[in-house]
Amino acid sequence: MKTFSIIGCGAVGKTVGRLLHEAGAAALRDILTRSLSSARAAADFIGAGRPVAEFGGLERVDLYLVACPDDAIAASVGELCRAGLVDRGTTVCHLSGALASDVLEPAAALGARVASVHPVKSFADPAVCVGDFAGTWCGIEGDPGARELLAELFGAIGGKIFEIDPRFKTVYHAGSVLVCNYLTALMEAGLRAYQKGGVPRETALLVMEPLVRGTVDNIFRAGTARALTGPIARGDAGVVGRQLDALESFDAELALIYRALGHVALQLSRQKGQAQAPGLAAIEELLAT
Repeated sequence: MKTFSIIGCGAVGKTVGRLLHEAGAAALRDILTRSLSSARAAADFIGAGRPVAEFGGLERVDLYLVACPDDAIAASVGELCRAGLVDRGTTVCHLSGALASDVLEPAAALGARVASVHPVKSFADPAVCVGDFAGTWCGIEGDPGARELLAELFGAIGGKIFEIDPRFKTVYHAGSVLVCNYLTALMEAGLRAYQKGGVPRETALLVMEPLVRGTVDNIFRAGTARALTGPIARGDAGVVGRQLDALESFDAELALIYRALGHVALQLSRQKGQAQAPGLAAIEELLAT
């Protein structure tokens, strides 16, 4: 059985560590975090692992999972290398969605196999994530040998593997931000517009829910172009113009959001092919004004 240690054991590290331990996919040796107390808490949650206070206290293992914040990954890998823990028999993997595996270059220079795995999931509560991780899509990139090992390990805990182009990983990760974090922000923007229309926030949420859920269902059933409805899908430049004027008067930031997303909706409307060209041309001019 492969051995592994976790460096930086927050929500993602705790979740992955416990799943690997419970599945018997790999044997957890050490847990190194910013403080010994947090390492102890992580070990208690996982049910395995030896809390370690510094890199010099780590044992040599087959795999180091670097699960610390993005801005600490490079420094952590440097410390691993300086501690003499990396060689040709080592695999080093980080779990960031925004950074490519080339941040692990110091380990690669010593002969280690390096890769990155990004579980596309919101890790708010590790206890909940352990229970519903199965089926989570996990983006992977890096050395072939490292990818093979990590695909096996993450597959053993229910992950579904897909490959990422490391050259554009930051753009890829921005996609997750747009559809997850910014979806939440978009809902807030919509709530503010409802409230301006005299609808109490609590009522607005009730009104929005079937609309939002129905739209999301349509997207995954039919695709984005076919799921598009509303004035831009119809080529109704009059409605778009009035809404832009109203939003400019109410909240210029909401108007900017409307314009930015309107450009994307315009492209989808042209793909859908139901709106008349003159109407779409007029909308394009309005959005650019």
